[in-house]
Amino acid sequence: MTSITPFSQTFAIDKLRVNLYKNRQDLGKAAAQAVASQIRALQQQQEFVNMIFASAPSQNEFLNGLVLEAGIDWERVRAFHMDEYLGLSDDAPQRFGKFLKHKLFDNVPIQEVFYINANAADSEEECARYATLLEQYPTDIVCMGIGENCHIAFNDPHVADFNDPVLVRPVQLDLTSRQQQVHDKCFETLEQVPEYALTLTIPALIRAKHAFCMVPASHKAEAIYHTLLDTISEKYPSTILRSHPDATLFIDQDSAAEYLNRA
Repeated sequence: MTSITPFSQTFAIDKLRVNLYKNRQDLGKAAAQAVASQIRALQQQQEFVNMIFASAPSQNEFLNGLVLEAGIDWERVRAFHMDEYLGLSDDAPQRFGKFLKHKLFDNVPIQEVFYINANAADSEEECARYATLLEQYPTDIVCMGIGENCHIAFNDPHVADFNDPVLVRPVQLDLTSRQQQVHDKCFETLEQVPEYALTLTIPALIRAKHAFCMVPASHKAEAIYHTLLDTISEKYPSTILRSHPDATLFIDQDSAAEYLNRA
């Protein structure tokens, strides 16, 4: 394996491009530039660009940078968010839709935003409604993260299915996934973290033409190690990125630490 120093390096694992940066600020800026470039390129070829965005502190630097990128016609962008807790009030600050609204959608003249309504009276009907929209507007770009247990969206290992027949489903979160929300300071205690959510499934994410995955910070180091070096399987859901035809993973010195030490 090629020797890698943890400063702005690029390499590949299977089909997955990996860009490694010194810190999360450099990672976020580079990811914003890459995503903006892809949006601009697509807008030269088609009328609208359909995108899915993740909601997490790991996306902060990327979203901050994306807002500042010039040359994007946001009025020709449609956006989806990829998961939402069940059981939180509509005004709860931890709601993922609220996060993206604050970080991105309120700061650019975006054409249309589709939110998962996790407080709908019938969760199955809401999943079907959102799946219909995803079918109507096929995803061009997905911007995502990876959880401490290698989840993508809320597809934790115990529910992850690379061949899931549906695009959106209700799931029960595993303990690691819920604890991560406390580590990320989204909730003060584990007891406050909801146990259930609605999430886009792995096929819904991976069918995007272009995938960009932003994963900074030391508490993601074990997840990055498994993502890059373990067998592609639902045990580590994020490994599916290594089979995507056009996916780029952005990591920093902290999140790459276990990979660099053990590869």
